[in-house]
Amino acid sequence: MSEPLVSIIMRSFNEGWALRETLPVLRAQEYKNWELIVIDSGSTDGSVELIQQAEPRCFIQIAPHEYNPSRVMNQGMQLARAGFGVFLNADATPVGANWLRPLVTALFDPRTAAVFGRQIPRPDCRAVFACDYERCFGPRRESARWGHFFSMVSSGLRKDIWAKRGFLEKMQYSEDDEYTRWCRAQGYRVAYVPDSVVMHSHNYTPAQAYRRSFGEGRALAAVWSGSPSGLNFFETVLFGWLNDLRRDLRFCLRNRRFKELPEAAKIRWQQRRARLAGFKQGWAAYRLNLSSATINPPTWAQPGSISLSQVPK
Repeated sequence: MSEPLVSIIMRSFNEGWALRETLPVLRAQEYKNWELIVIDSGSTDGSVELIQQAEPRCFIQIAPHEYNPSRVMNQGMQLARAGFGVFLNADATPVGANWLRPLVTALFDPRTAAVFGRQIPRPDCRAVFACDYERCFGPRRESARWGHFFSMVSSGLRKDIWAKRGFLEKMQYSEDDEYTRWCRAQGYRVAYVPDSVVMHSHNYTPAQAYRRSFGEGRALAAVWSGSPSGLNFFETVLFGWLNDLRRDLRFCLRNRRFKELPEAAKIRWQQRRARLAGFKQGWAAYRLNLSSATINPPTWAQPGSISLSQVPK
């Protein structure tokens, strides 16, 4: 019996350095029945030529300012001929030839709406970010005890469930977290598949870390079901930052990377400040200024929602 078709959906933007590794590993996958759909956001680094050489079934090019993660992922699912859509970021390189099969196999269960695989940091990943990957995907991952956790970087969706309600295109951040929370609220499973592994990490500057956490905090306000006072300077910023430092200190000592602790402190402070500032702006936009609200807070959202870029808690 032939194996079911799988649609691999890739988002790319100036990641040719990774595509040179990622595309050959895709071709070497032990699971052979798949098609490739790529949506590129205006790459200028040679990525386009690399993608064309891979001969994807669909290759969509959009301008950088047109990029919206929810819209792009919905478009990828619409283009997919298969009943399973597997997402892989262009800068996430599968480790070995058995990356795809575990994700697909987990989606065979008709009550499993979404799955996500394990991520390991690249060798040059700085300690502050490597610590987050350990917390989210390590052998004793803390994320298993969180109320909810999901990462779209290496993941899969059942198309029949996605067709009932896709990603909210008015969300610029945390769209994957919001969608999978909706899935769980409908009674579907969201599963972690540790046997599917990719190498993926980012070394954000303090300014980049601030911008990303600000956006995540703003999106969090749209789905927050608690009081806005639940996020405040003392708990969210000050005490949260000290708690981050405690975890980073343990990680740096255990891995003999103590010299990286000052940088970690700076990054965490930026993340904490940004999370609160973004939340306040999002609360004003989505809750107080009802005439311009763009997202109604879903009833299934619970305080404590977290994504990989929101790891500090």
